[in-house]
Amino acid sequence: MPACAGMGGRSASSVSLLAGLTMLDRIRACLSALPPAEQRVAKLVLADARGFASLPVSELAARAQVSKPTVVRFCRSVGYDGLADFKRKLAGSVNEGVPFVHRAVDDDDGAADIVVKVIDNAVSAMLKYRNAAAGHAFERAIAALAEAGRAGRRIEFYGVGNSGIVAQDAQHKFFRLGVNCAAISDGHVQVMSATMLKSGDVAVIISNSGRSRDLLDVCEIALRKGATVIVISASGSPLALQAQGPNRILLAADHPEDHDRYSPMVSRLLHLLIIDILTTGVALRLGSGGLRPLLQEIKKNLRAKRYAASP
Repeated sequence: MPACAGMGGRSASSVSLLAGLTMLDRIRACLSALPPAEQRVAKLVLADARGFASLPVSELAARAQVSKPTVVRFCRSVGYDGLADFKRKLAGSVNEGVPFVHRAVDDDDGAADIVVKVIDNAVSAMLKYRNAAAGHAFERAIAALAEAGRAGRRIEFYGVGNSGIVAQDAQHKFFRLGVNCAAISDGHVQVMSATMLKSGDVAVIISNSGRSRDLLDVCEIALRKGATVIVISASGSPLALQAQGPNRILLAADHPEDHDRYSPMVSRLLHLLIIDILTTGVALRLGSGGLRPLLQEIKKNLRAKRYAASP
């Protein structure tokens, strides 16, 4: 696995974290370890990866204001055999895949290639999210949800389209904790629900693009009614910008998918992962006194619904 200059001083865990990143992410992580001249080459790559992959070494050196050997040294410093090897792998890492199908696959991929590429793309996104997730934001979100659950306040999950399915998954997980919750994906019902929220209630708004008019309206209404709003969306989106201020918590779920070109795959997995983190955190906050026996009884009653016994 390509590494960056000075990697010898890094711990095994640091190397493992870099291994889970994309090529551009690894270059970004290695930037400070490179000599100044090679940093200029790295910044050129990060500014225009596709252009770098197609330009001759003389043009690259001129644009970075370095010598041609420095360009080659940079490629070796970040773990590649030379400029040709670096450019070939860079071109592969920044391709746009098959529009409206998947960003990581090519038209001529066989089933084995699809399995590897789709899984690697998802794993890479999850590892990147693990490294970037804001623990303090999760702490605030878990505290707000646990407090609402203990007080018997309402917890509403809002989403439309694919995000509506994530909202249903959230409701399915949270209602087993004995809290008052619902998942709503119809725009009109969302408006009615948000209008009935009060201080102490929590609205969890889930959106891949962060641009849905329905969800932007619901967020505005919920805030006006004094509810705590937790937004799960890409940072910088209109919905994420609404989640700045008192009683507002942003759980940013940034990913490489272009929501205008691809079906939500990695983004959906990240949103489901965030719901799992919130569910686990809230379950721990609510305590094991009455909750654990309840969950045990639910599992016992569910086993009675199965037609075939476990081997």
